[in-house]
Amino acid sequence: MTEISKAGHDDMSPRVPAVGPGEQYHPPVLMIGILLIGFALTLYLIGVLMVVPRRVFGLEQMLRPFNEWLVWYSGMPMVLGIAFVMTDLFILLSRKRFGGDVRNDPIPDKHVVVALTAYNDEASIADAVADFRAHPLVKAVLVVSNNSTDATFALAQAAGAITFNEMQPGYGRCVFRCLSEALAFDDTELIVLCEGDLTFRAADIDKLVAFAPHADIINGTRTVERLRAYHTQLSTFMFYGNLFVGKLLEAKHIGRATLTDVGTTYKLCRREALVGLLGEVDPSVNLEFNAHFLDRALACGYDVVECPVTFHPRVGVSKGGNVNNGRALSVGLRMIRGIIFGWRHIGAPAAP
Repeated sequence: MTEISKAGHDDMSPRVPAVGPGEQYHPPVLMIGILLIGFALTLYLIGVLMVVPRRVFGLEQMLRPFNEWLVWYSGMPMVLGIAFVMTDLFILLSRKRFGGDVRNDPIPDKHVVVALTAYNDEASIADAVADFRAHPLVKAVLVVSNNSTDATFALAQAAGAITFNEMQPGYGRCVFRCLSEALAFDDTELIVLCEGDLTFRAADIDKLVAFAPHADIINGTRTVERLRAYHTQLSTFMFYGNLFVGKLLEAKHIGRATLTDVGTTYKLCRREALVGLLGEVDPSVNLEFNAHFLDRALACGYDVVECPVTFHPRVGVSKGGNVNNGRALSVGLRMIRGIIFGWRHIGAPAAP
């Protein structure tokens, strides 16, 4: 593993991020149109289904006027939604898309610093650290334990990782600490974020780096069927729910990115973009942080490209949004809320 210099490693004071390209506001007309169409379809289906209690319970006089009103007036948001969609796709899209040729900004030094999040991952963390340290492009592996109560911290340290303990609970705070500590390694342009449960592997760093000249953030997507192990924590419900949220975020920032996986924890960031972006994200956002991170990146004008990566069964017990379908639904609904209404009320207060 190549030696790397590190600046400010012992300085735990907050780092002041550089100014990024700045927020580039475009009204999310397509997203609003899709939501209006969805609302209209919901009203229409409710109106259709009300026929059953009308006939079964003999409530014709009571329910029929309201029933017909629902069906009739569901057409209004439908027409408005279609108009919004058509306006964004055929009139506004050309102004929202990036201009010029495909970005090709070569990176002379393709070495990376890897930062792994971990929480009670003693069953996997040592092997994960060893896997990433063995990759020829990896200069250093950092592990941020989110105040684990098992041997995660000690095992990561013994495996050769540079270890930190983030006392504030929450996935967002753990990721924020990972990226902040990785930025202290000032002679490396590329930073890889991942987690220490062995669902992702170091071999895919080559793919992420190959896409790096074209974007500021390379988001590893788990949606390619032949690259996904059959038995993983990503159930069919989670797979399509994650795809839906990704497309909703894509609609919000139409012309800026193609998104199929907003829940992935494997991504590569260019240093310059990350320095600016850390000042824009809210670390108190918990399990929804990856969607929040992408939303803010696109809003601020950073280039995001997806790259297919392999996805493997988790070693140990899942503690995140993939515990079960109910937990995943709750996290997904909060992601949708954040994307539509903003992330201000999604984050949790810091622990005292």
